[in-house]
Amino acid sequence: MPRTRPDPIRWLWYSLGGKLPERYHDWILHDATTKSWRWRHVARSTVMIAPLCAVWLLLPGPLTLRLAIVLMAALVAYFYSMAYMEESIEHRLAKNGFEPGTGRRTRAEATAIADAEITERYLARYRDQAR
Repeated sequence: MPRTRPDPIRWLWYSLGGKLPERYHDWILHDATTKSWRWRHVARSTVMIAPLCAVWLLLPGPLTLRLAIVLMAALVAYFYSMAYMEESIEHRLAKNGFEPGTGRRTRAEATAIADAEITERYLARYRDQAR
């Protein structure tokens, strides 16, 4: 059964921390455990940070001050978003009905499989050369 990707409105809701219906569970797990899960987290963080930055840019005052406020706020927001990335993903998965630790475990299993394949190719290549 193929993964059902949420439409843009549901994705926006999901990015803001909302829960998605059960038919999206495969996609949610994929979103939290694929190779690009960090970049996906950054995209979701940007959805939350961008409106605030836009409002701060529209405040009255010198442009340099407004730009400095936006830059500092974005840096702090991204710092905390990245610092608590794994915890945020685990919370998002738990909110959508997954067991705690599912994301970490799934990513670790995928990494172990990839590492085993790399090791196997390495040994196959260099064992043949050693003979």
